[in-house]
Formats: sequence, structure tokens, C-alpha cells
Amino acid sequence: MDIRQSPEEALASLGSSLDGLSGEEVAKRRGTFGLNRVEDVARRPLWLRLLGEFTHFFAVILWVAAGLALFAETQQPGGGMRELAVAIVVVIVVNGTFSFLQEYRAERALAALRDLLPAQVTVMRGGVACTARVDELVPGDVWIVAEGGRVPADSRIVQATGLRADLSTLTGESLRLARKAEAVAEGSPLSAENLLFAGTTVVSGNGLALVYAIGARTEVGRIAHLTQQTRESPSPLGLELRRVSRLVAVLATALGVAFFIVGRFVGVPLWDSLLFAIGIIVANVPEGLLPTVTLSLAMATQRMAARNALVRHLPAVEALGATTVICSDKTGTLTQNQMAVRRVFVDGATVDAAGLDPSTLAAAELLRVARYCHDLRSAKNGERVELFGDPMERALVALAEAHGMGDGSVRVDEIPFDPERRRMSVRIALNGGHTLACKGALESLLEVAKDARVGGALRPVDEGLRAEWLAAEERMANAGLRVLAFGVSEGTAEAPAREADLTLVGIVGLEDPPRPEVPEAIARCRAAGIRVMMVTGDHPRTAVAIAREIGLVTSDAVTVLHGDAIARRSHAELMLALAAPEVIIARVTAEQKMIVVRALQEHGEVVAVTGDGVNDAPALKAADVGIAMGISGTDVAKEAADIILLDDHFATIVAAIEEGRSVYENLRRFLTYILTSNVPELIPYLVFVLFGVPLPLTVIQILAVDLGTDMLPALALGAEAPDPEVMRRPPRARAEPLLNPPMLLRAYLFLGPMEAVVSLAAFAQVLSLAGYTRGALAHSSPLYRSATTATLVGIVVAQVANGLACRHSHKSLRALGLFSNRLLLGAIAVELALLLAVVYLPPLQRMFGTAPIPSSTWGLVAALVLGFFALEEARKWFARRG
Repeated sequence: MDIRQSPEEALASLGSSLDGLSGEEVAKRRGTFGLNRVEDVARRPLWLRLLGEFTHFFAVILWVAAGLALFAETQQPGGGMRELAVAIVVVIVVNGTFSFLQEYRAERALAALRDLLPAQVTVMRGGVACTARVDELVPGDVWIVAEGGRVPADSRIVQATGLRADLSTLTGESLRLARKAEAVAEGSPLSAENLLFAGTTVVSGNGLALVYAIGARTEVGRIAHLTQQTRESPSPLGLELRRVSRLVAVLATALGVAFFIVGRFVGVPLWDSLLFAIGIIVANVPEGLLPTVTLSLAMATQRMAARNALVRHLPAVEALGATTVICSDKTGTLTQNQMAVRRVFVDGATVDAAGLDPSTLAAAELLRVARYCHDLRSAKNGERVELFGDPMERALVALAEAHGMGDGSVRVDEIPFDPERRRMSVRIALNGGHTLACKGALESLLEVAKDARVGGALRPVDEGLRAEWLAAEERMANAGLRVLAFGVSEGTAEAPAREADLTLVGIVGLEDPPRPEVPEAIARCRAAGIRVMMVTGDHPRTAVAIAREIGLVTSDAVTVLHGDAIARRSHAELMLALAAPEVIIARVTAEQKMIVVRALQEHGEVVAVTGDGVNDAPALKAADVGIAMGISGTDVAKEAADIILLDDHFATIVAAIEEGRSVYENLRRFLTYILTSNVPELIPYLVFVLFGVPLPLTVIQILAVDLGTDMLPALALGAEAPDPEVMRRPPRARAEPLLNPPMLLRAYLFLGPMEAVVSLAAFAQVLSLAGYTRGALAHSSPLYRSATTATLVGIVVAQVANGLACRHSHKSLRALGLFSNRLLLGAIAVELALLLAVVYLPPLQRMFGTAPIPSSTWGLVAALVLGFFALEEARKWFARRG
């Protein structure tokens, strides 16, 4: 649409008129342009997406293991292999179903975009006003614009009376912008004053508008397309789990195949070798890893919800903890989204709003303008009357009322705000006279003012006075305040007051105050090695001033990027600019915000983005963590986000980061715990092959450890309270592996071998007490069942000590406090109760091939486990001093 055209030219360009289109023409155009709706892009069928969740690499390995177990059961019935296969399949189904559910996030975001459009609209059809469905609109339709309505399609205004619109869902700016029908000079569509956009809201006024774009060709449709085309960045945890899963699966399979070959080479029977290979695979693939991670993240989301952060996407919990850059919106996140008067220039001096003296004539007249010059609507809320409308005007009325200015006026007339005039005036009848109250840009009022009230006297508007008032305005603007000048003119009913007779009475500076908790939150981010960038649709000068006030900018070397300049910069220039220590990005569009996010990610950053409008949706989805505002956010932003802030507070993000970092540390704790038990599960098979002794541990008993006794303590480790030092360390690098060398060495070469010693010692003692020397033992014999039970007991009891040891890599249990994680103590109690049940209850004995063990074996296990724990505490002591 050519915004330079007059209303008549715009109508003619689309073959329409103020009477609208005929029914026949509407039907014809609908066949050409389609329906006014945001269509979904073609996606893979649901069944294919579901199938994909059960056929990835890790799942295939588990399917193979389950298949081998079933095959082995057909050859040797009653060996417990059927139960193993069923359990492995359950794990695959649980993990696949959870992953599949995440696929619906894009569909929900698209549905929210569609919901932005009103269901019906009043249009002119053949000169008659009628109601039509929004999706039936076509280019050339003329619809009736009314206050409070939502815009159904991108439209050119052809008639307007006092029209203002809220475009914040598209622009990110919280201003209510005046709209007009006249042609405007060349400019960007979003800045054109004669256009309305689908999904935005008409704040006041009325008129007629010509539809020129529908569906996917609207601004909101274009953003919907960006959202659909934007691939979600996999979380650092998702990438790492994928890498770990493949590594462990390949290792398990390789070991299984290798030991199958070794077993056959040393003369082990075929089916025993196959059983051995399956045992190696099952022992090395931590079947409980993914469900344990999922459940641990779910528990973290409950803690975060208690801190007003609602998690929609579980992996985002850990990704937030790895965040290195936060791209934060300004309005409503860093600020309170409540305009307030901060400074007042009156009687030649600038004072704080609270210190304004209403007894002077100039101050009284300024408060009168603040009280009466507005377009607010009033409504009763119980016994209280509330005002609704522009937050700026509400702030001005609040200033007047705070200084005792009541409403005793009668509104006579209004000269509405006009972008060219840049001022608004109302005529009121007050105390028997007529007063004109005017507010607007200082330059606009200086054009029509004849004098100014200063110190009880009137001074003519000359160059000296002009310079003084402009200097006062500049000081306020440099402080990040939005500046308005006030003037009055007196008249009578017969001779109404005119703007041409205006007397300047003062200037006010308004601000959306920063949230009081934000400076401390910014300081915590800085201590944690996290950069915070303000990314806003507001003016750069306002953004920098607020940034200085909250401590986001502390030097004069701040880098300020204008949205328009982002597209003009080369990739290298943009990367260098974004690498600066302090960055403010202002006047950005949806695409520009997404470009910033992508550039930061290419630089190796883990990016969290906050947003509340439709224009934020693509960036929220592209970010490693998208954070939407729960109070002020649109449904589109919430559906595209991973986390929703229920209180819209920036400090809540910092609290969530602390929880996220704690989650990653807890993941390492319980991974150490789980992987440690792999060693005593693997070594019995090596002993079985290399030394010709009976197999010390059956596959079904491995399953009892991995998916039974180990699960609750692992989850309890995932609930360990955040370390006080976690927010005093820099974020981990994106490429830092979850399974780092120190952790693997500790699990596989220190803790694991000690557990193997405990379990094999118990196995050997049971055989020795029975006088066994050498030879085969039937799997059904009481001695064999008792011996393997001793191995199981050794592993589980050692895992109790291991659970306490894994609470921290170098802090002692005494420093942590035995009762500081009561959930772990409860889990250990349940673990031991399950062990006793498996050992002594006949139904579980039959299921897991167990039998009671001698009391002396319990004593041996207890003594060895105490030694095991003492050695780990000694290692921690040396680590603290290293």
C-alpha cells in the first residue's frame, strides 16, 4: 500500500469506495486471495513424527537389546529375559512419548496467532453496514473502525476521528499512537500514521479503513511465517544427552559384541555367550538415565514455579542455567510498565514531582492541565472510580490528585492530538469561566505560546526564554524521561480560549520506573558471568538512561545499536558489536531481534530472550531459552516461549538461572551415582568369562538395580539444594560435556571398582561358607541364588554410601549436613526396604532369582561399605587441599 496516496487514491487503487465492495466482487476476490487466516506450513504427518521418537539411535540399541532378550527367553525359558525385555520397551515408550509431546509447541503458537484476530467485523458491502466473519475479508473491503476493537487485517485508514491505536504487540513500544486518514511522507509501514495492522487494538476514536492485506501477507502473518520457519535451537542439555546416549550405546554394543566373541573363543556355550553379551549391553546402558533426567527436570520446574517461573519445556530448565547472555525487553520486565511523573520544570526550576509546591500560580495551573487534559474513561469499581486509557495520562492525573487537584470541571470541547500539531487541548468550564488546557511537545507549544508564567509573572516568549525551556527539556530527555510541556489559556463562553493565546506553565518528565529489585538482579548476573543486553523498541536515549539507572550500563563505552543499522552491518561488524561488554539495542523489529539472537548463538553464546508481544515470538522460539511475560505477555509470546514469568519480574529470571545451574550440577551428581553402579554390574561378567566361576549377577538383578533401587536416590540427588557458590561462578561453556573426565574417572576408576570389590567379596563369602570350590552351579540351586543375592546386596548397600558421597564432588558430608537433603534419606530408606523385600519376600524371590543370605555376609558388606565411604571422604579431603 502506497502511504503517500490520499484516501480517495487508496480506495481507487483497490477498486473500492466508501460504500465498500459488492457481494459478487467479494466472492470473486475470495477466490483469488483466499481466506483471511494464517495458514500452517506443511508438516510431517503425526504418525511419522511419533515413529521418529522410537527409532533414533539410542532407542534402536535398546530395541535390539529387548529383541535379543526375547530371543534368549525362547531358547532358555524362565531365565527372566522376558521381564527384562518388557522393562526396556517401557523405557523406550516413556521417553518417546515425552519427546513427541514437545512437537505440539509450534502448533499451539500458530493457534495463538490466529486467535489474535477478532471473530467478526462490521464492513460496508454495497453501501450497507453488515457483520462479516473476519476470515471472509478480502483486499478492498471497507470496515468500520470502533474504539476498543481489534484490527482484523492490515488496513489503510480512509476516515478518522480522534483515532489512536496500540501497536505494542508488533512494535514493542508501549505508546498509544495517533492514526489519521491523510497521506504521509515515505517511511516504513509500521511507522506510517495512516495504517492499521492485524492483531493490534484501537484505543480510541472511530473511522473507516480499507483492507489491503490479509492472512499470510499481513504483518502478523509474516511473523507467523517466521515463527513457523524458525527451527527451535536444541537445548545444551538435549545436545549433551544425545551425545552421551550415542557414546554409551556404542560403547555398550561394542563391549557386548567383543565379549560375545571372547566368550565363544574361550569355549563358553553359545547361549551363555549370548546371555553374557546381553548382560554387558544392559549393564552399560543406563536404562533409567532419560526417565530420571526427565523426572529430575520436572521436580526443578516445581521449585521454579514456587519462584514465579512457569516452565513449559523441560530441557529449558538446564539451558537457562547455561545462559551466557540475556536479551531483555525493557518495558514491564526491567521497568514496572507504569508511567509516573518524575520531574517538573516550573517557575524556572526543575524539582522532583513529590516536591512540587502547588501553592504557586504556575504549579497550580500545571496541575490543572495534568488533571483535565486527557482522554481517559472512568468506570466504577465498587465504591471507587477508576480511570482507563493511556498510562501516561493516568500518571498525569495521579500527579494532580496527589497534590489535591480534584475534578470539578465540565468538559466543553476538545482539539484532539494530531501528529503534525503534536499537541492536544481541551476546553473546560471551571469556576464560572472557560479554560483551555494544552499539553504536547515543547517545540509545538512554543510555536503558539505568547508568554510563560515564571515566579508569578508573565514573561514573553523570546530567544532567552526559549533557550531556557529547551535546555530544561534536554536535561530531562537525557535522563531518559518522556517530556511534555503544559500551557493554559483563559476565555469565556462567548469568546472561547484559543491555543494562539497560550501561556506556558511548565514541563513534566515522565518515566516508567525501573523495578526496585532489578539493580540487584543485574549485579548478580554480572557476578555470575552473564551479560544482559537491553533489546527494546523504545528510543535509544531512553533505553541508555534506564540502563544506567539499573546498573546495566556502568561506563561511557556502551555500544548502542539501532535496529535499522543491524541489517546494514556486515556479519563481522555485527559480531564485533555484540561482543562488546555493554550493549543496548533499540528500535528493533521482529526480524532484527531474531538476527541478534542468531548472531549471538553463532558466537558461542547460550541466549535467553524475554518478550511479551507478537513481534517477539520468532526471537523467543529461536533462542536457547524463550521467556515470556505472564501478566503483560500476549498468548503468541507465551506459546512460543519455554518459560513464562508469572510476575513479569527480571529478578525472577535470575532466580530461575540459579535453579537451572543447580539442575546441571544435580544431573552430574546422579549421573555419577548411576554410572558408578555400571562397574560392579559389568565386572561380574568379566569374572564369569575370565575365571570360569558361576555368573555372580543375573541380568534381571541388574534390572532391579537400574530401574528399581537406584531410581529414587538418583531423583533425590536431583533435588539437592543449590550450592551457595553456584551464582559466583561463570556459566559453563556451551561445548563443555556433561560427562567430563574428572567425573568419569571418579565413577569408573574409583567409586565403581570399590563397589565391585564389596559385591564380589560378598559373592565369594557365600560360596566359601557353603564349601564351594569349583564347578558349575545350576541357576535354580539355592546356593547360586543366595550367592547372586549377596552380589546384589553388595551393590545396593554400596550405592547407599555412594548416594551420600555423590552429593558433592569435594565437600564432606559433615559440611553438607546429613539431614540437609531429607528426600535422599527417605529414598535410601525406601531403597533398603526394596532390597529386603527382594531378598526375603517369596514372590520377589521368584521374580528376581534371589534367596536369603547369611547374617555374616550382611556384616561383611556393612564393614566394606564403611571403608568405601571413608576412602571417598579421604579423597575429598585431598581434593579440597589441592
